[in-house]
Amino acid sequence: SRFRFQFCLSSISRFPLGSVARFPDGYGPVFEEQPVNTIYPEESPEARITMHCRARASPSATYRWMLDGVDIDVGADDHYSVVGGNLVIRNPARDKHLGKYSCIATNEYGTVISQQASVQFGYLDFFSSEEREAVYVKEGQGAVLLCAPPPHFPAELSFRWMLNEFPFFIPLDKRRFVSQTTGNLYISKVDRSDTGNYSCFVSSPSISKSVFSKFIPLVPLAERPIRKYPADINVKFPDTTALLGQNITLECFALGNPIPEIRWKKENDNLPPNHEVSMVGAHLHLFNVQFEDAGSYTCESRNSKGKDHHTARLSVEAFPEWQEHINSTEKDIHSDYTMTCLASGKPRPHVRWLKNGHPVRHSVRWKTPGLSDWSAAMEDSGMYQCIADNHHGVLYANAELRVIVCAPTFDLSPVKTVLAAKNSRALIECRPKAAPKPHLFWSKGTELLHNSTRLRVWEDGTLEILNVSQDDEGSYTCFAENDQGKDNSTGSLTVKDQTKITLAPSNADVTVGEGTRMQCAASHDTSLEIAFVWSLNGRVIDLSEDSRHFERTSNGSSNGGLLIKDTQLNHAGRYTCMAETTVDNVSASAQLVVRGSPGPPIGLQTVSLKEQSVALQWSHGVDNHSPISKYTLQYRDAFSPEWRDAPTAPVDVEGNAETATVVDLSPWTQYDFRVMATNTLGTGEPSAPLLNVTTLASYPVVAPSDIRGGGGNSGELTITWTPVKPQYYYGDNFGYIIAFKPRNGTEWRKVTVSDPLERRYTHKDATIPPYTEFDVKVKAYNHHGEGPYSRLASVFSAPEGKRRSPPRGRPLYATDAVVGWDPVQQENVAGYQIKYWRKGEDSGQETKDTAVSSRENQTRLDGLKPDTLYFIEVRAYNVAGYGPPSEPVEINTNKAPPSKGPRITGKKFKGQQVNIQWEQVEPLVNESAVNFYKVLYRTQGQGATTLYTTFKKSIDLPLPKEGIVVEVRAHSDGGDGAVSQIHIIGNYGLEMRTMLNIGHVLD
Repeated sequence: SRFRFQFCLSSISRFPLGSVARFPDGYGPVFEEQPVNTIYPEESPEARITMHCRARASPSATYRWMLDGVDIDVGADDHYSVVGGNLVIRNPARDKHLGKYSCIATNEYGTVISQQASVQFGYLDFFSSEEREAVYVKEGQGAVLLCAPPPHFPAELSFRWMLNEFPFFIPLDKRRFVSQTTGNLYISKVDRSDTGNYSCFVSSPSISKSVFSKFIPLVPLAERPIRKYPADINVKFPDTTALLGQNITLECFALGNPIPEIRWKKENDNLPPNHEVSMVGAHLHLFNVQFEDAGSYTCESRNSKGKDHHTARLSVEAFPEWQEHINSTEKDIHSDYTMTCLASGKPRPHVRWLKNGHPVRHSVRWKTPGLSDWSAAMEDSGMYQCIADNHHGVLYANAELRVIVCAPTFDLSPVKTVLAAKNSRALIECRPKAAPKPHLFWSKGTELLHNSTRLRVWEDGTLEILNVSQDDEGSYTCFAENDQGKDNSTGSLTVKDQTKITLAPSNADVTVGEGTRMQCAASHDTSLEIAFVWSLNGRVIDLSEDSRHFERTSNGSSNGGLLIKDTQLNHAGRYTCMAETTVDNVSASAQLVVRGSPGPPIGLQTVSLKEQSVALQWSHGVDNHSPISKYTLQYRDAFSPEWRDAPTAPVDVEGNAETATVVDLSPWTQYDFRVMATNTLGTGEPSAPLLNVTTLASYPVVAPSDIRGGGGNSGELTITWTPVKPQYYYGDNFGYIIAFKPRNGTEWRKVTVSDPLERRYTHKDATIPPYTEFDVKVKAYNHHGEGPYSRLASVFSAPEGKRRSPPRGRPLYATDAVVGWDPVQQENVAGYQIKYWRKGEDSGQETKDTAVSSRENQTRLDGLKPDTLYFIEVRAYNVAGYGPPSEPVEINTNKAPPSKGPRITGKKFKGQQVNIQWEQVEPLVNESAVNFYKVLYRTQGQGATTLYTTFKKSIDLPLPKEGIVVEVRAHSDGGDGAVSQIHIIGNYGLEMRTMLNIGHVLD
């Protein structure tokens, strides 16, 4: 909202903020630098605070300071000193120097007070030294680790969490979130990899200090199978007030298994265009907040087990802002004058006035406007300040008022020579400086002029002459007189021929892409220059900026035609040619019609909704002078985001139609629609899209596929399927009905699975014989009914047997291991599946596997991570499915081989042999120790190689005349390390190359 406040001596003008009228004999103070809010870190080694203040003034200003409205006696307090206007506080202390400071600048013309600035003391205490209790959580459940930051100021902190030691900070993702409001760490679903010690790391950006808490042990408790939990919002943003133009962040995070998805919406409206969602949905950022962004915002989280939501309100308020404010000026004595301040803000700003640093109080000379008129007096000169404030901040506007008195003088503004065209109007100004306002009159030559039908003297002294003729040429004198004296100034009037259009532009009609010419010519006074300016619909055409479409056609100085090239629809309209000289101007116009493809249809809206169709309605846009022949409707959805032509009823939508029905849609699906018009010149731009139109729900028509199963433990029937894709749910409360019976049975047993993402069901019945064949079928259902069953599938119950003993395994190298097992003594075993996963991974989801035939009882695993603990289990399988898995065996792979090759230091020739030496390889801490060295030897130009091994750091090798190539590498438990290579040419030359890539293992 806007509110007007006025401070009156009488009433006339208004002025912008803080500028200075440079009066000849000086001016009052105007701030160039003012104090700002300061936070002093209590642990700062600098031990001083500087509050800045500098004012431009002539003569120079003197300065003093106030603390909480009380003058600071700099001479009586050793803590304070003023240096060039700046206040320096030495050895600041919270009990003495906390508060609001103001700078006062003064010279002989007046006094101004700066904006208030606070001095506050920042601190961040250490966390308590008490040990934090361990947190025990079942796998699959959510966890919250409390930060509880220590006492601090200011309130703004940033939070991170360390895992086990500094500086290992946990990465934030869909599963883990750190609230920047409370500092708490939230884990939506705990798993084994979360085991560790956690510490809250708190930073205060204002004082550049960080502290961290005692470590909190997090202990996941194993639970098999891992249970699922509905979404539960634990981080809830509160009702929030934002300032206009501010950036804010709303937080929302939920616990649950599966990990919940988070979505944001605004009540009864779309989210603002200036929003951004980050942290996998946990943060809603609103940038440059506006009043229309206020309202209720909802965070909704959901997973397959349930959903939760939280709503809070955002209010928008505003810091005071000047809509109109005072500016320095000088006024004649006895003239009327009004100072005006217009401020906006929310809540409503309070406005007050100061003169020379003192409040302006209501009196007989200082009134609100409309009650009295008073003329300016000499004592009204001084420095004025208008101050607007609400609880968000304070705004200052400063100005100097100078009341002057002087005799008339034309030294700064003499009467000028004026040019005028015949039959036009001439204005000759008379602007002497004088106070009080002078009496003004005119003469031509020796003839005193009086107001008539052709001549008139305005109130400000300007002489107006109508219907100028050649007889009006001559000298004109303005006389000015007041009670301080008098003065005069003489100028002249010269009359020129009038400018006239001799060739006007004509109306034209073109098609998009074509060109046309607009003609224009004019006659004018030959002593003057003429220029032609073209405009389109009132806007001047910049020929240099848009040379692609516009070009001047010149044929002499009096011709100003316009060439329009590659005409577009936006070039249609009224073209005006204006011929102008320094004396006058004249114009003529013509209309250009541009024909093209139609404009976008408007007002697209829904008429009716059904399960598989949507009836739409629109209004035609501009046809661009060519009748519309047909309309094309397009649609898209979340599963196919590209626009595509929609099937409609009727199939062909004629150009005179404004309704059509899109058919063959899917039920309970959200679509976007748009429509395009076509004429003989092409298809136009699409309409604004109609967003988020959802068809009505219906029962499912798609059945689950790939029905199979088998395996498991004795007495179990395991059934698996491929879930139906979400676009085929067709309604809410979607799930599956599984029907099964023994192959020779007649009665179907049915069970319901309510999770639409589930893909497995296990029926347990101890009476089921091993390898019993069952007929199985699965169908989908939702709130509106049941769909068709899948094709019938045969699934066998689990084989007989208990969980087998663990396999045998050992590491080979850093990335390889071998595993063996005892064969299953059954004839129908088709093979064995070997599953393996790293410690900390989920054995159900993050495993790798390989398979071998039933003839094998061991295999080699490669591609493993160095120095990593793996779990490995083996199970048999046949046509009925997988049997029970073995107990897992643990294998820790070896450390990586050395990453540096041996540095070859030299060679010695010994007749037909050469001795090669190298330095000992020192492995890094995460690399395997060297066991021995491998030397690969071959004759230059030949392919055959010889492999030597040695525990020494040198070797003797044969040296044929062709030369040799030798590769040396260290061998460790992790395999072969990097290679160094040497080329020796006969008995004469040596060329050495060191290769840093890790070599392959040489068996």
